[in-house]
Amino acid sequence: MKAYLAILRIGDYRLLWSALVLNLLGDGATYAALAWITLEKAGAAGLGVLGVCLTLPVILGGAVVGPLLDRFSRRKLFIYDSVFRGLVVALIPVLAALDALHTWNLYGVALIYGLLKIIPLAGTPAVLPELVPEDKLQAASGLESTAMGAANVVGPAIGAALIAAFGAPYVLVLDAVTYLVFAFLISRIKAPMARPEPVATSDGGDPRPGWAPVLRLIVRDRFLLVLTLSFGAFNVSAGALIVALPWLAKFQFDSGPGILGLMLAVMAAGELIGSLVSGAAKTSERQMLRIGVLQLASGAVLFLLLPRALPWILLGLALNGILSAPMTVLGGVVRMTRVPGAMRGRAMTLMRTVMAGALPAGSALGGVLLSGRHYGGLILVVAALAAAPGVLTVLLFRRTPFRLGVTAADDQRVQRDPDSDAVHATS
Repeated sequence: MKAYLAILRIGDYRLLWSALVLNLLGDGATYAALAWITLEKAGAAGLGVLGVCLTLPVILGGAVVGPLLDRFSRRKLFIYDSVFRGLVVALIPVLAALDALHTWNLYGVALIYGLLKIIPLAGTPAVLPELVPEDKLQAASGLESTAMGAANVVGPAIGAALIAAFGAPYVLVLDAVTYLVFAFLISRIKAPMARPEPVATSDGGDPRPGWAPVLRLIVRDRFLLVLTLSFGAFNVSAGALIVALPWLAKFQFDSGPGILGLMLAVMAAGELIGSLVSGAAKTSERQMLRIGVLQLASGAVLFLLLPRALPWILLGLALNGILSAPMTVLGGVVRMTRVPGAMRGRAMTLMRTVMAGALPAGSALGGVLLSGRHYGGLILVVAALAAAPGVLTVLLFRRTPFRLGVTAADDQRVQRDPDSDAVHATS
């Protein structure tokens, strides 16, 4: 807890974190409201379309947003995005008041949300090294994950309460306000959060334009490459669980949304605990080894879902959440350290887009296997996909130290020129 209190004393970080918490809570409430309105207007099929609108545009948004984060002021992008999305969200209660709200309006708002979601998702880790010292990056990453975990639990609950009190369309008024508060708090941050300074390449060029330099950086750096691919595989498993848990609630336990809500809440609570614990720990030279062990363990506990007995399933989900959340926190520190500042926007966008894009693939896999009632086979595949990359990470990095202050570009310069002046800082 001391680590969190220390980092919250940093004014700029406190403003960013407070803005994120409010915004995430508002988004959680809005998701509940949009889902409820869509269900009333278009039924379960419409709910599926809404889910696609919320998630699929993230991939397209990543292709556009990444270069923007490295070519323009990140402060301005945060503010413009927040004000714009706040106005878009506010259209729903306005149209409802005018009795002019249609299903396509809901899909349109969801599409815009999904398209621009990557700005805070990738922009936050891109600016954190500017706001906090290197030795506090792990605590900063832990608090970000904690905020996201809490929002997953509390946000929809707030939305459900407000739906009952005021009606679903008017819940979005709250979210519109949180977007405007987000913009205000970001404007109060003292750090520049400006356009990143260009960093010349060895041939005198500017690496900022385009995706090619970022792809080269990630492919050539095994820290970043292994993290991206292994976390992507893990997210395929997470996407499959999104489908498996409702299937269990309906067909295995013959129950309503109560059991589903219980399973999701247990997993989210586990993630919250894992984020809190890992964020308070110190960054280690064995960071990658820790990530590998955590991924191996978090995948292995999914075998507890095989018996189809609720106590075992809840235990497996809780342990999976507790073990997987630290992976995100520890991996965030590695990514923020290894990527040079001038490329951080694009790199964070690319890596998070790959990871987010794995979720629909997992959901599709789950749908195919469960349509044939191959639940046991699905869990075996899910557990293997989650755990196997952990084994690879342990083998690759059991003797390779991670050091704060050393970027992938530093290591690549040393490989090209062993007598270069690149300085390897220690943790």
